[in-house]
Amino acid sequence: MDSFFNLIFFIIILSFLIPIIQRRMMLGRRLRLISQLEKKHGSRLITLIHRQEALNLLGIPLVKYIDIDDSEQILRAIRLTDEEVPIDILLHTPGGLVLASEQIAFALLRHKAKVTAYIPHYAMSGGTLVAMAADEIIMDHDAVLGPVDPQIGDPLRGSYPAASVLAALKQKNPNRDDTTLVLGNIAEKAITQMTETVFLLLKDKMNETEAKKVSALLTTGKWTHDYAISPEQAIEFGLNVKTGLPVEIYELMDLYPQPQKRPSVEYIPTPHFPREKRR
Repeated sequence: MDSFFNLIFFIIILSFLIPIIQRRMMLGRRLRLISQLEKKHGSRLITLIHRQEALNLLGIPLVKYIDIDDSEQILRAIRLTDEEVPIDILLHTPGGLVLASEQIAFALLRHKAKVTAYIPHYAMSGGTLVAMAADEIIMDHDAVLGPVDPQIGDPLRGSYPAASVLAALKQKNPNRDDTTLVLGNIAEKAITQMTETVFLLLKDKMNETEAKKVSALLTTGKWTHDYAISPEQAIEFGLNVKTGLPVEIYELMDLYPQPQKRPSVEYIPTPHFPREKRR
């Protein structure tokens, strides 16, 4: 009987240790590939990747976004990089806090050597703000950027686009309360601040008139906040965007998997070619 309980205890301990060992092995593989890419490009590679993570052992989904901890880590990495060493930043994020995104963007903008942003899937909102600080943006053909119009938060009623708050204030309503008026005041300031921020990021990358036009386009609510800006559209804006990512970028993304769950997409992960090409 004792041996049976010992076996059960061993299995329980093993079930806790295996995920830790797997995470350590995955981290080692990521660091090796990052090191290989840095040697190949002669640069510092920083990743800003937000996946849906599992919280503790409960499996509660937690959507991650750009926060102050991210900006602290990235600013530290930039400070550890000589001004003559290029920086590559891999972006895969839905966005996040304006403060953190701006800190990262302006730190990259001040870096003297070339800064390249790689976007394999999407860099929305704050991720787009960071990408615009780069000297060059390299995207997958199907990757997207997004508008950077401010979202005004309220603990009770959620978040609203600042532009929509201002549009609502233009409608006649004798029953409007002070909270709405306060939100409108904040919304107006937020749009002005964000427009100025985008202009500062772009003014040395295009002429001043175009920079003002693009900054207004991206911040004043022309589209919904989740509008997908394709590489072709970004090029039309005047952003220095190219398509065609190095294969190592996709390999690196594979090393940041989602938590284990029932797959919603399945396929055999091997290259497929027409019959004549196979022959």
